Amino acid sequence: MTVTRFAPSPTGYLHVGNLRTALFNYMIARKAGGSFILRLDDTDPERSREEYADAIREDLEWLGLTWDREERQSKRLDRYAEAADRLRAQGRLYECFETPEELELKRRKQLNMGRPPVYDRSALNLDSAEIERLRTERGAGHWRFRLDHERIEWVDGILGDLSLDAASVSDPVLIRGDGQVLYTLASVVDDVEMGVTDVVRGSDHVTNTATQIQIIQALGGTAPRFAHHSLLTGPQGEGLSKRLGTLALRDLRARGVEPAALLSLLARLGSSQPVELHDSPDALAESFDLSSFGAAPTKFDENDLFPLTRAYVQSLPFEAVRGRILALGVPEAQAERFWRVARENITVLEDLKGWWKLCTEGAEPEIAEEDAEFVETALALLPDPPYDESSWSDWTTRVREATGRKGKGLFMPLRKALTGQGQGPDMADLMPLLQKVPGRG
Repeated sequence: MTVTRFAPSPTGYLHVGNLRTALFNYMIARKAGGSFILRLDDTDPERSREEYADAIREDLEWLGLTWDREERQSKRLDRYAEAADRLRAQGRLYECFETPEELELKRRKQLNMGRPPVYDRSALNLDSAEIERLRTERGAGHWRFRLDHERIEWVDGILGDLSLDAASVSDPVLIRGDGQVLYTLASVVDDVEMGVTDVVRGSDHVTNTATQIQIIQALGGTAPRFAHHSLLTGPQGEGLSKRLGTLALRDLRARGVEPAALLSLLARLGSSQPVELHDSPDALAESFDLSSFGAAPTKFDENDLFPLTRAYVQSLPFEAVRGRILALGVPEAQAERFWRVARENITVLEDLKGWWKLCTEGAEPEIAEEDAEFVETALALLPDPPYDESSWSDWTTRVREATGRKGKGLFMPLRKALTGQGQGPDMADLMPLLQKVPGRG
């Protein structure tokens, strides 16, 4: 059975980059009829917070990305300790004591000599007495996985055939001196024991994947199928790292972006498939094709979300928005008419407030200087509310007869006088909703 996972750290709010990873893994599982795991990577006790874990669940539920089970790494520390013991017994995990400053000096020296800045494995030369002395002087050391210096190869689901010379990277730290298990080990143990078959993540993890393949093999597991999607950039190709805070899913939701718009864009962005609006993640999964994605950085512009949101919102039937419209104070008898009038003139549902305010409180008229006298005459011919379907036609006929104006010169100044806008709903449909007009009450 196909098993995928989304493994966020509850150290902050989800943003569009996180969502892309979650969505890809979700769609792979759903298309195959498999299982999708939400795994909270919360081994960092200082930065992990329950409020962020709750926010992650809330965001995924808002998007309709349901998970089949939830796992938490903080509840699996015994499994990581057991795996670490197995690696120590194999001679694949060794203790190191260098300070960050000492490591930086080594790195600079290697660079100056034209060598790759990888860890020199000097800790492997320590005897038991030296290790005890260092533990006494510096405390517990950090533990590195000893890579076999060979070429690591795999077929990537997006990038194709990949390989990495293990000698070109440092032996990865798996456990810090304070005992904290790091992502590289915890993720491997979880993927092996949870039967994860497919892992999609950002291309910045390619080196991690190579080292994790060796760790998986050392633990006797089978490596999942890996795929690395391109990283998102801004619309001009700029990095998103400094803007991800403004692209948090909860911030996009607050701006009125609909889940269908967000999912439809991110499910196709960077692929050869066109972006098409789908109303559910499962509908997107049916045509999901991982091989259609490329390696080039993918431009993301949040402004592209709003035409999709507009299209989705305007497709909604009245019953889908009835409660929201009634909550604005729209009378039941007028609610369906109000939706019919407003729906083609909004981008996000929050825009409904502005249209109901126009109906109940009136609008600031927009009157050109050359139309001032004409509008004054026209408003004097406008009866007080309430209006009906014929009110606009009756009024404009009277104004035309009184002023001689016709066509756009007649209708546009009157629209702007009543709504303050040059565009909007058909005035014959809007008039019955108007409770206040300029200069009245």
